[in-house]
Amino acid sequence: MTPSATVTPAHPEPAGPAGPQPGLAEAASPDSAGQPTPAGVLSGRAQIDDLDARILALIAERVHTAATIQASRIAEGGRRLDLKRETEIIARYREALGRPGVSVAMAVLELCRGKV
Repeated sequence: MTPSATVTPAHPEPAGPAGPQPGLAEAASPDSAGQPTPAGVLSGRAQIDDLDARILALIAERVHTAATIQASRIAEGGRRLDLKRETEIIARYREALGRPGVSVAMAVLELCRGKV
């Protein structure tokens, strides 16, 4: 063997302390390639989970507020639905989100209409 040659053992010793590689975190389930999910992805997913929880809480608040408004409108002899107002809401969502905003607005309005 020459002095510049290197030998790789069949079972190399770990280079450092056992544990996750820098920038990676162990995930409950590895990605589709079987690799640990990067810490940045896990952090982003946690942020999305937080945002989703906040969105769901806001939707629940909106449903409650809409029910209160609807009950007041009916008590005063009005209709259960205000189609002009719903059209304004759909337009606002479309303006903010583009064409998919119409579907989002329709889903939100459906949740807030109460039982027909």
